[in-house]
Amino acid sequence: MGGLLAARALSEAFDRVTLLERDELPAEPRNRRGVPQGQHVHVLLPRGSEVLGSFFPGLADELGAAGVPLTQLARQIRFVVSGHRLVRGHLGPTMLQPTRATLEHAVRQRVAALPGVEFVQGCDVTGLTTEGGRVTGARFTRRGDGGQEETVQADLVVDALGRSGRSLEWMSQQGYPRPPEERIQVGIRYVSCMMRTPPDALAPEQGILVGPVPGRPRAMAFMACEGDRWVLTVAGMAGDHPPTDPDAYLAFVETIAPPDVHEVITKSERLSDLVTHTFPASLRRHYEKLRAHPEGLLVFGDGLCSFNPIYGQGMTVASLEAEAMRACLAAGDHELARRFYRAAAKAIDPAWQLSATGDLALPEIKGPRPLATRLINRYVARLHRVGSGDVAVADAFWRVAGYLDPTPALLRPSVAVRVLTRRGGD
Repeated sequence: MGGLLAARALSEAFDRVTLLERDELPAEPRNRRGVPQGQHVHVLLPRGSEVLGSFFPGLADELGAAGVPLTQLARQIRFVVSGHRLVRGHLGPTMLQPTRATLEHAVRQRVAALPGVEFVQGCDVTGLTTEGGRVTGARFTRRGDGGQEETVQADLVVDALGRSGRSLEWMSQQGYPRPPEERIQVGIRYVSCMMRTPPDALAPEQGILVGPVPGRPRAMAFMACEGDRWVLTVAGMAGDHPPTDPDAYLAFVETIAPPDVHEVITKSERLSDLVTHTFPASLRRHYEKLRAHPEGLLVFGDGLCSFNPIYGQGMTVASLEAEAMRACLAAGDHELARRFYRAAAKAIDPAWQLSATGDLALPEIKGPRPLATRLINRYVARLHRVGSGDVAVADAFWRVAGYLDPTPALLRPSVAVRVLTRRGGD
């Protein structure tokens, strides 16, 4: 998704955009090897839906016609966080709930139809070409043809290869330092399956999200998707991992799910095998703090920051980075890398703050907890408790969680007074 969104932004500034893709891409919505997390719960938060709508007009209607639920975030999602169930808010932010395969296929079809866009499939990127200190293209080999190396020349190369950090090696070869990094060892594994619930078993709810709490570093998401199906994802952090035996899996779910939700799950039909994915650490690379960058190269998406997936931020933040790239390219190529990394950091900062402080609220997660972090976590835990009965507080949280308002909106006097003076409703 990061590469596709970057290509969409690039298509407005360049006559030709070439995507080098490792997989042979399917002609229909289907999970593929290059997206190992693709069969687990994915959400496109309200702000991400807005950005995709600006890049691809009519995409929401297209996905809706394919059966993708459009959900009222504050009214149709049951959110249990810090051990408290948030009260239902007012009608407002909506989000799409497609499976990853369906969303990616729809976006890829739109990108492929853009003038000047070309996909080179089934290839491995092996390095960069440079001239006079500037990146001038990428080297790659096609799988199955004997490994003969080819080159594609480019005015700009965007590394959307993921969190592996290939650009770190390439930049080091040119004498550039590594960017400062932040890493939080979350040790998370999630196990998922596709299910079909009894008709209207949870209506009007379209999803249930239960976050971890101290002493129980486990979380779950049970979300409706296209095809009259639901995806169940169960996660365990700090090595407290869910099992893959079906009976043991349901017993693990019972330790997290609200009783009525667990009952629905036990009565639902499992449509797929259990699949797993492991995520060792949240990682952020601060390219914006480097004093110099190689011209002709930008790092994008998970190469900049990859979050603990239980917070559902990845695709939305990638869309915000693409929006930042579009704005930077429209302003010209002078100091493009410096301007883009600073703009991307502004998009990443609130997401990282939310996920990092959320992780460090759990004593099971190792990491530094300065006074500011401890105070924020105490405030947020109280906000969640008050939000279990106060609609105004819950609505403020929903808007921040959907990336429609900045994180400091939770500290506005109209919200903070309620958080600090009221009691919770559960």
